[in-house]
Amino acid sequence: MATDAAPVPSATDPRTGPALAPGRKPAPSLTRRASLNVAASLLDYSAKVAVGFVVVPILVTGLGRSLYGVWEMLGRLVGYMSAGDGRPTQAVRLVVSNLQASPDDGLKRRYVGSAFVVWLLFLPVSLAAGAVLIWLAPVITKLPPGQHSMVRDTCALLVVALLLANLASLPESVLRGMNLGYKRMGLQAFLEVVGGALMAGAVYVGLGLVGAAGSQIVFFALIGLCFWLVSKKYVAWFGVERPRRAEVRGLLALSGWYAAGEVITKLLLASDALILGMVVSPAAVTSYVLTGYAARLAVNLHTFGAGGAIPGVGGVIGQRQYDKATRLRRELLALTWLFATAVGSTILLWNRSFLGLWVGPENYAGTWVNLLSVFIMAQTGFIRSDAFIIDAALQPRRRVAVTALSAALTIGLGTVLTMQFGVIGLCVGVLAGRLIQSVAYPRLVHACLGAAPRESRGAILRPLIVMSLLFTACAYLGDRLVARHWLLWGGGVAGSFVVVLPAALAAGLPPELRRAVIARMRGVRWLTR
Repeated sequence: MATDAAPVPSATDPRTGPALAPGRKPAPSLTRRASLNVAASLLDYSAKVAVGFVVVPILVTGLGRSLYGVWEMLGRLVGYMSAGDGRPTQAVRLVVSNLQASPDDGLKRRYVGSAFVVWLLFLPVSLAAGAVLIWLAPVITKLPPGQHSMVRDTCALLVVALLLANLASLPESVLRGMNLGYKRMGLQAFLEVVGGALMAGAVYVGLGLVGAAGSQIVFFALIGLCFWLVSKKYVAWFGVERPRRAEVRGLLALSGWYAAGEVITKLLLASDALILGMVVSPAAVTSYVLTGYAARLAVNLHTFGAGGAIPGVGGVIGQRQYDKATRLRRELLALTWLFATAVGSTILLWNRSFLGLWVGPENYAGTWVNLLSVFIMAQTGFIRSDAFIIDAALQPRRRVAVTALSAALTIGLGTVLTMQFGVIGLCVGVLAGRLIQSVAYPRLVHACLGAAPRESRGAILRPLIVMSLLFTACAYLGDRLVARHWLLWGGGVAGSFVVVLPAALAAGLPPELRRAVIARMRGVRWLTR
């Protein structure tokens, strides 16, 4: 199978170390480790969500709707810089993973050193990009002249926090590369609570945007220190050695695809709030972001599940078992559809009530924005599922090219339609721009899986029609179901989900695929079979 990814360490090359031999089965303990790693990630994310649930209302109240919109815009603006360090931590995680069984501990430490060198090489680029963002921040956020200094100071602190965050993730990457990510279980969750308390405290005492940004520097410094100590404790060889030039070049090449993909993905996924803030107002960003909060949460939860499934699919593809890989992809897409349909319908029924109880009814952007946000959530789930398959086949180049085209179209359409129709136009532009991925990714997967048979039109249309009908009905009812208390809201959410899930399963999937999905839902380790 041809690949267009950077070379990975070889089992026969002493300079790079061992890789998993074709057809070799992983040790049984890997399944348990994988389960623990997923559990740790879910615990960390749950803590982050819980902290956000408490902190966001404090920020909205303390900063005001306009400045909270500015905070969201600056966060996404600085987030564009995340690829400016060359993504060496992602690359070193993959290399360390391939070198787990190697007795050459010095080689592993040199690759950690290589990651640090790559970070240093990209530091001038990151600083230059940061300087441009700091200078343009007042223009992009459309604040009055009296607040220009404040927004530049905030942006500068966020740039420093991002650079520190990239460096602080190095020891965590080693831990995850050694398949020991679960050793951090509980620690990062606790740090998320500390970080949220620091941010809320800064705003509460009146430090505003600058204080919130400064708290991020303290937060990432704590993360780096704690993960360094954890890695030293559980990874016997952990440390840094001076790398050789060949090792730096190899890691730099591997980092290239991740950096390019990260930039394009940020442009695609984070441009919506910036477009809205620049064309309409930062206050409009607040309503848009808060209305889509539950949908974005659902997307992240889906990513954990789909991401945990992909290593098994990658192993099947690596053994050229394309028929089995095609079947697994069908089941993954069916599970994605079921998750998006059941969760999306529940969001549409109760999101208005949720926002009214959480941050106030004035932050609800309306039925159409709510409905379109859920459609965007479902579309993103399908796109990410196929993107995972393409990457598992080690063919990222064409995916990155398609994503770049989609990003350009999404930004263009989003800007034009926002000028004409406001927030609704932005949502339509996002949906339309990403249709390129929705159409092209299945074709790329088809090529990756040895030109496997494609789905019939009926198999595609039936789930989409059922999803659309459920979404439309729930959006209509959602504006008429208003829960006045959290207890009533929680009961409504649970009851709705329990009703919608089996109804969607029965109506949306053909019998054969329905049985397969039910079987997969009953088994936790379905990808290890």
